[in-house]
Amino acid sequence: MNPISKLIHTISEKELWTDEIELGRNEYLKTAGSIDTNIYLVIEGSVRIFVIDANEEHTIRFGYVNNLIASLDSFLNEQPSNFYMQALKRTKLKVISKEAFFHLINSSSEYKETYTLLLENFVLQQMERERDILTNSPVERYQRVLERSPQLFQEIPNKYIASYLRMTPETLSRIKKS
Repeated sequence: MNPISKLIHTISEKELWTDEIELGRNEYLKTAGSIDTNIYLVIEGSVRIFVIDANEEHTIRFGYVNNLIASLDSFLNEQPSNFYMQALKRTKLKVISKEAFFHLINSSSEYKETYTLLLENFVLQQMERERDILTNSPVERYQRVLERSPQLFQEIPNKYIASYLRMTPETLSRIKKS
């Protein structure tokens, strides 16, 4: 079982989810300038995490069914974040607070190891994404994301995928057709 699935299973088994939230399409879970120290499990729908720079949105991550999402900077440092978290369609999320999460993680060496693996996987994913954006052509970025996350193209509208891949929706459309 991968670290994320293992963690989700443990939190569910121990009944540590503290709340369940339902968001409508385009509703915000978090806006820039706010502090959010929760971790969310997407149980239905999809969410995008993005920033706005010079009035342009830059999508940096997605969450869909069985994904854990968080405003990671705010979660870790308990400071306001520039990230937005927005439901792309009707979305249901389960919530665990930072306190409850770390109470679990610190309760055993096995959970600490799982958390370490989770962070390592996240860092490796981010490094791979940065390399793709900096060094690969739009076609290569598209192909690599399609290989890594085919579900993305079934769950997320093209305009947000294009933002994530740092290309225009028109470029993404041309690439998909070719």
